[in-house]
Amino acid sequence: METMDNTTVHSSGRTAAGYRALVVDDERPLAAIVASYLEQDHFEVSVAHDGTDALSAAKELDPDVVVLDLGLPGIDGVEVCRELRRFSDAYVVMLTARNNEIDTLIGLSVGADDYVTKPFSPRELVARIRAMLRRPRKVPGAVSGDSDSGAGEPPARQFGDLHIDVTGREVLLGDEPVVLTRTEFDVLAALSSRPRMAFSRRQLIEAVWGESWVGNEHLVDVHVGHLRRKLGDDPASPRYVSTVRGVGYRMGTGR
Repeated sequence: METMDNTTVHSSGRTAAGYRALVVDDERPLAAIVASYLEQDHFEVSVAHDGTDALSAAKELDPDVVVLDLGLPGIDGVEVCRELRRFSDAYVVMLTARNNEIDTLIGLSVGADDYVTKPFSPRELVARIRAMLRRPRKVPGAVSGDSDSGAGEPPARQFGDLHIDVTGREVLLGDEPVVLTRTEFDVLAALSSRPRMAFSRRQLIEAVWGESWVGNEHLVDVHVGHLRRKLGDDPASPRYVSTVRGVGYRMGTGR
């Protein structure tokens, strides 16, 4: 174990996957328990106990996932998450003390990928993190073995000026790159995989978060809202992500 300023780094040796996790919670015993479970699952874990140290650690360590408590002293979890999104595409799991806080957080669009209410099972938390980290290795909705896709790679998808490279995980709007978080890209990839299909929130949850995911399905609305803003899409007259009343969402034509 090494200590950098006020951030504790637990090193159990890098694995083949090389995943790094940052645990941020001012409840030191809880942070230690979460870190211990992640270490047992072969993560390289760092721990911070306030928002300032968390942001410094995230900039230095470039974690793959951040487990972030909402009720931090000083800079709270909402502001930490918003600041984190300025320089990192790490998955963020927000820890909250009450179920009703999740609706508030979703309404604030803080940019977290998942929300977990205390008390929780550390084993289940690690399982959810593992499920998230598996997502970049496959494109939601992509069909393998397509004879028209060359060496097994799905072709780029185009909707008007919007180009989606599912293999390179890149998005262009005209000639300009669009910077998306991993979850935002996965939602877009799922929608664009079957452009004529109206996806329910549950179907998008299963495509992006996995069938075993349990939580507030309105999390989908948050990520769709982020997508629309980044694509310059008007929710009243969307070109790229359309709302299907009473169902969910469908990919637009781009026109």
